[in-house]
Amino acid sequence: MSKHGKRYFNALKKAPKKEVTLEEAVKFVKDNAGAKFDETVDVYFHLGKELTKGDTAVRGTVKLPNGSGKTVKVAVFAGGDHAEEARQAGADYVGLADLIEKVTKEGWCDFDVAIATVEAMKEVRKCARILGPRGLMPNPKTGTVTDDTATAVKEAKGGKVDFRMDKTGNMAVVAGKRSFDADKLVQNIKAIVAAVQAAKPATVKGVFIKSMSVSSTMGIGVPVQVVSDAE
Repeated sequence: MSKHGKRYFNALKKAPKKEVTLEEAVKFVKDNAGAKFDETVDVYFHLGKELTKGDTAVRGTVKLPNGSGKTVKVAVFAGGDHAEEARQAGADYVGLADLIEKVTKEGWCDFDVAIATVEAMKEVRKCARILGPRGLMPNPKTGTVTDDTATAVKEAKGGKVDFRMDKTGNMAVVAGKRSFDADKLVQNIKAIVAAVQAAKPATVKGVFIKSMSVSSTMGIGVPVQVVSDAE
């Protein structure tokens, strides 16, 4: 069992016990490092929705206005001109049959985002058993099944992040790095909240975001007041 260090317990003593404003939460996370490295800051949601209905799955993407601060590895399943466009845009891995074989036979998943052209998806489906559970399967809903491979690669590299609710109604989304200026983290989180709210299924009534918190990788989760318009 992992043990928390002195940094964690010192921060825990000072942590807010009730919901605070987003600005206050970000300030606390920045002022109370959980580790010596530049931690990732995540925003966590618990959604109030009917979890038993398949048509109420919540997922989508958001373009962080100030980027994620992460180095994103992108794999593109494409051939011909689309493959060359992806290479020119900065994709880390580009191919089709060779990449598919590497995934299916070796279980290779050394990338953060997978993009495929519409035509390539006919073959990329062979990778579903391996990529699906890891959240790496290209999907039209997240803009990763497209013939505009150059734009997709640039967006993935430039701070576009995916979000997807798990079966218990929880969701975690990368918001940036602890070294970001506070106002940039706040802007990113507001963009995330707006995107999550926009993804609310039409069939879902009542309170959608039941609770929300902000935390760094090794830090304390700080409960945040949820504002319906994300302002």
